[in-house]
This record gives sequence, structure tokens and C-alpha cells, in this order.
Amino acid sequence: MNNCDRSKVLIIGGGPTGLGTALMLAQRGWPEITVIEKRPSADYYEPDKSFSYQIDGRGQKLTDWLELTPKLANLSVASTDFYLTLIQKNGKRKTIKLPIADSNRKTAYWLPRATFVGLLYQEIIEKWQDSIEVLFNSECLEIKEYSDHLTVIIQSNNQENLTFTPTLLVGCDGLNSIVRQTLHQWEKSQSNIFTMQEFPSASSGLKYKVLTIPSQFPLSEEPEDLSQSTMAYAIRSTFKGRLKAISLGLLPLKNNEQPRTANIITYPEHQIWQLETPEEVANFLKKAFPQIPLEKIIDAEEIARFTASKGGKFPIPQYCSGLYQIFGKPQDNQGTAVILLGDAVHCFPPDIGQGVNSALEDVYLLQQILGETQDNLAEALPRYQKLRQPDIKALIRLVQISYPWQYNQNILQKRLWSINFFLRFILNRLLPFVFSPHSFILIQNHELSYSEILNKSNKTTQALAILGGLVLLILLSQILMYTI
Repeated sequence: MNNCDRSKVLIIGGGPTGLGTALMLAQRGWPEITVIEKRPSADYYEPDKSFSYQIDGRGQKLTDWLELTPKLANLSVASTDFYLTLIQKNGKRKTIKLPIADSNRKTAYWLPRATFVGLLYQEIIEKWQDSIEVLFNSECLEIKEYSDHLTVIIQSNNQENLTFTPTLLVGCDGLNSIVRQTLHQWEKSQSNIFTMQEFPSASSGLKYKVLTIPSQFPLSEEPEDLSQSTMAYAIRSTFKGRLKAISLGLLPLKNNEQPRTANIITYPEHQIWQLETPEEVANFLKKAFPQIPLEKIIDAEEIARFTASKGGKFPIPQYCSGLYQIFGKPQDNQGTAVILLGDAVHCFPPDIGQGVNSALEDVYLLQQILGETQDNLAEALPRYQKLRQPDIKALIRLVQISYPWQYNQNILQKRLWSINFFLRFILNRLLPFVFSPHSFILIQNHELSYSEILNKSNKTTQALAILGGLVLLILLSQILMYTI
């Protein structure tokens, strides 16, 4: 059975970007907004995709505009500085303040992905049910092009096909976006603007698995010796070598009734990926982490799930230069405008914590331009692309250079990065008008665009090169003076 429905807005993807876009458009007065989401619910828990977000000042541009930041803060662990408790292989613990956070930045908030998506969905339920409908367990099957508009075929949760003819089609469906891929198929004979351009990174290709553990897990055999859910932890293994050593990484969590995730990030050749049975995994983890009571933390069912999981892989930094396409005259409700947002147009490893924040900023900037153009899509979308395209290119470069060695995949490279980081830190304190802080610090300033951050970073690199050249010339002159 085919049902035909006309929707002003159809959003493919009901994650943070899709729901954020729906709320933004509803608040701007757009009616008939439909969001298509594959997952069965907003708060659906997927162990291997249970990421923690840090919503910083850049992401809060949208939550501020939607007046959601107070609710966000209530569900999160607030962070200006970043504290980490390191549990060494001998059981010794040390809580340290990492210098990688800008203490002057706007307060950021840690919370699980599912919690943040649930917050956005709850706002829809409470305020916008007349404007927004979210169809879970549904997916986009096909997008068809006609002379002056598009139609979109959706398979609903009851296996029924629904046909939409939207005025605005929004692709918020991630790296493998069917919206972008369809545009690419239509455009490939003329251009490659919807092809993802890939760039190398030291963290691309790293694999990860996630262990689900109690929020306040025991740190020792002592009954009262429990972890703090609001504290970040790094638990080092007794194993050595790049193909055997591992760490458990845990980020802050406010709700101590929620499960907590321990991330394991390694090279693809690591031994942990060769383990085939729950018994092998349990023995490996027990030998790796004798300093914590694993039997009290991880049960047999979780070990079995972890063993069966294929985990995930960090993507290559990539973006496409085409952010929109217009068919017909959508401003007169006689066509379809298409726009890509978030991971559908820029995707990269989680090194700098900008995946969700850059996506939310996409939505916020689109909102600004819609306001400037009175929601005229034919005028707004080209202006959005012209504004956002340079920042997307800069963001991809920042991902490459800012902090790709944080996963301990190469100790020498990590130490060289640390030297560079602290050199820029010190020189910025001494000569702030000549040297900028490291790009990892600059990214935390939400008032700077990605293009401005990259420009400051590049200028400091040039200044360092000049300074290094001057030091070398002075040394050579001293050597020559003593040899003559």
C-alpha cells in the first residue's frame, strides 16, 4: 500500500543534528516537519555507539537559541577544567588536572549521546507535537528526481511505504548519507561536489570497543572504595607493546543510575581483536587489569556481548564541497531544496570533540541565514554554503594537526606533540601578540570560527619557523666566531 503525504520539511536522520534542525525550523514557524530515524527510540541504548558528548560553547549557540542550555546543564557534568584520575598498573591512583582545557572557555557539559538526543526529543514532545513528527524504526529507501521537485520513499516501522514531496529535504543521516549519495549520483557526470574528499590523520583507522560497566564501579576489594561517576578515569594495563597494551578510558557521567562506558582504542592489529571466545576475552582483561576487581565490575553476559561485538573504526577526516542543491522553485512551494548538515557533509575522528559541536553550529548558522533571508531557501542556501564551506575545510585541517596522538598509538609522536603544545603555551604567555596558543586550545574558544583558528595556528607556525631560524643563525655565528 502506498500513502502519499505532502510535508513542508523532511529530515533524514533523527540524531542531534536532525532533531536540532527540526526544533530550529519549528521555532522559526515552519509547519509539517517530519523526521525519519532508523533507531527504535530517542533514548535507544547501543553499547558500541554510546558516545559521551562534551557540548561546548560552539554547540551551545544552538541550545542557547532554543533556550535548552539550562536543561542541558541539569543533565550533565559541567566542565571548565579537565580532571582525570589515572589508575596505574600497580594500583596507584593519581588525580591530575590536564592542561589541555582552556579554563577561560564557556562552561562545557559532558553527557551521553542518548541523554542529549532524549533532551531534544522531549522538547519536541512538550512543545512542538503540532509541528514535528518523528518516525522511529523508519528509513529512507529512495529519492526520485522529477522536473521541478523530489519525492522521497520512506519505509515506516510497519513496513509500509510512505511518499513525501518536501519543500525542504535535510540530510542529517551521517557519513553514509543516502541524501548526499543520491545527489552525487545525479551530479557525478558534471562535477564531484558531493564526493567526500579524504585527508590522512594519525588517528584514522584506529579501532574501538566499549565495555558497559556500573556508573560507580568498585576500585578495589574494599566495600566503600567506589569510583565517582562525575570523574574521568584512565586505567592502564600491565601489558606492554603497541599490539598488547591497552587502557580503559571513562568520561564523566552525571546520572549514577545509568550504565557507564569504558572505551578501548587500539590499532586494528591489536591482540584484543584476535580473541574469539568470552573465555579468552575474560582471561585477557583479567591479566591486563589485575589492579581492579573485574569480576565485580563486568559480568559474563557483558563479556559475551563484548566478544561478539565488531566494535567500530575511527573515520578518515573528510568533507564534500557541495552543501545544497535546489530543484524547481521551493520558495514558491513548487520545488525542493536540499541541504546537508553534520556528518553528512563533514566527518572525522573524535580527537578534538567537534563532531556534535560543529554539527550544532551548522544548524545555528543556517538559522541565522534563514532569519536574514526571511526563510527564502533559494537565497539562503547558497549564502549558507558560501559562509560555511571555508570553515568546514579549516575544520578538517584542524582535526589533522590538533591532537591525533592522544590515544598512545605512538609515544614519540605524542611527546613531540606535547613539546609543541607547551612551547606555544609559553610563547603565548610571553608574546601574546606574536604567538597564539595551540590549536587544541583555540578550538575551545567558540567565538572564533574554524577559519580564524587555523589562520592563527598557521601564523604561529610561521613565527616559530622564523624564531627557529634566528636561533640557528645565532648558534652558527657563535660557532664560527670560536673557530676563526
